[in-house]
Amino acid sequence: MENEQQIRLLVENWASAARAQNYDGVMAFHHPDIVMYDVPPPFQSKGLDAYKKTWQTFFDCPQNNTGIFDILELNITAGNDVAFCFAHMQCASVDNQKPDDYLQFRLTIGFKKIDGQWWFMHEHHSVPGV
Repeated sequence: MENEQQIRLLVENWASAARAQNYDGVMAFHHPDIVMYDVPPPFQSKGLDAYKKTWQTFFDCPQNNTGIFDILELNITAGNDVAFCFAHMQCASVDNQKPDDYLQFRLTIGFKKIDGQWWFMHEHHSVPGV
């Protein structure tokens, strides 16, 4: 259970950093070899520099200045040195005035424990029907 709790804390801190537009917090514990598949282009990002650029795009979008980047449901499976989680998330959309208009998306994250520390190795964001 300790590994699951550590993963939950990493994901919750990551989402909190995204809400606060805190680059250091978003980047924390993301491995230099991270690979991410995302909804808006680029489809695939490899490495920390590419990963950080996707967040610049997200933070520059006016509708994402609302502080909405919420975990609605989080499921975690953790072994001793690898783990994954999947989540139902929401963030602001073009008409971000009403919760029904928030963008619903899926998140999958793969983790690897290196020298006792869990690292984000893979992220996959997707939107139903897309």
